[in-house]
Amino acid sequence: MHFTYYMPTKILFGPGKLGELIKEDLPGTKALIVISAGSSMRKFGYLQRLQGILEEKGIAYAVFDKILPNPIKTHVMEGAALCKEENCDFIIGLGGGSSIDSAKSIAIMARNEGDYWDYVGGGTAKGQPIPNTPLPVVAITTTAGTGTEADPWTVITNEDTKEKIGFGNQYTFPALSVVDPELMLSVPPKLTAYQGFDALFHSLEGYIANVATPISDMYALRSIELANKYLPECVTNGGNLEARTNVALANTFAGFVQTESSCTSEHSMEHALSAFYPELPHGAGLILLSEAYFSFFGTKIPERFTGLAKAMGVDVESVPKEQHPQAFLGALQTLKEKCGVADLKMSDWGIQSGDIPKLAVNARETMGGLFEMDRYTLSLDETIEIMERAYR
Repeated sequence: MHFTYYMPTKILFGPGKLGELIKEDLPGTKALIVISAGSSMRKFGYLQRLQGILEEKGIAYAVFDKILPNPIKTHVMEGAALCKEENCDFIIGLGGGSSIDSAKSIAIMARNEGDYWDYVGGGTAKGQPIPNTPLPVVAITTTAGTGTEADPWTVITNEDTKEKIGFGNQYTFPALSVVDPELMLSVPPKLTAYQGFDALFHSLEGYIANVATPISDMYALRSIELANKYLPECVTNGGNLEARTNVALANTFAGFVQTESSCTSEHSMEHALSAFYPELPHGAGLILLSEAYFSFFGTKIPERFTGLAKAMGVDVESVPKEQHPQAFLGALQTLKEKCGVADLKMSDWGIQSGDIPKLAVNARETMGGLFEMDRYTLSLDETIEIMERAYR
């Protein structure tokens, strides 16, 4: 029952909130706008709307538009160099989690010398202290998946070493975040599902983590309820603004969970998968691992699965307590089926079963800290076992 809750980000949440940005005091006079290398931010007019708001407020800007779905260190360094060259004094991440994560990492390197991997911890990274406070970040999310608008974390891949590592501290929270579900109406069904499951697993893992608190549990259970109820409708009818709003809320709550609790080793395993196979969407990788992962932990910490099963819509009073983990897994499978992701296979992305042992080692060496968040300590053999059971 001991916890410290710190959440310094101001969040504008709800349909139409992007328009209210005009009334906000932004944390600088020239912004570096960070967006993906894809066409969606321009195609749907989101970038142009943001540029219009900045121009009306008399704020200059430059645009960096190279970010990949699994963002890489090279682009962090390029974005930071552009930020310095253009004399930008704050960063705006516009788009999905990859753009906002990259904005946070660029904000670090825009104020500090050396290489980004000098400051990250884990794997071959040096884990040095950050000498200078990062530039302030404004996060404008157009997806509901990572919760990065409501937490300090950023996940970047060192493409040279095949290391995908999460990083952050009290200075990498966004100063201001805009969560406008109207910007999410354009996300296609498959990506809606992948992103929604990413948010779901942030809350599921945060609930079973050994650092969970009453605050994180409260947010996690409500987030799970909302995702379970509204994600299928978002996938089948993406224009339903009520459903989009509720999944966006589930995602922001999941960000709160990650602020107060933590992901667990499932995320470490997925980071290894998508570090070696960068075409694999993060949410899809978590879906691939989930049945084997939660089946394993259901036998080790069954007491935490009563709350999870109830949040997933199971009438736990009618199910014997020892069957709650299996009831949860059944509800999770049903949700996958409703969202059209029950038949995903690792081999769909070219992952080879023979790679599993080296991927398990990578997971433990690069993101070993998340294994320490598990309530049961996994061995390397058990890590390999889970990943092999997930393979098809």
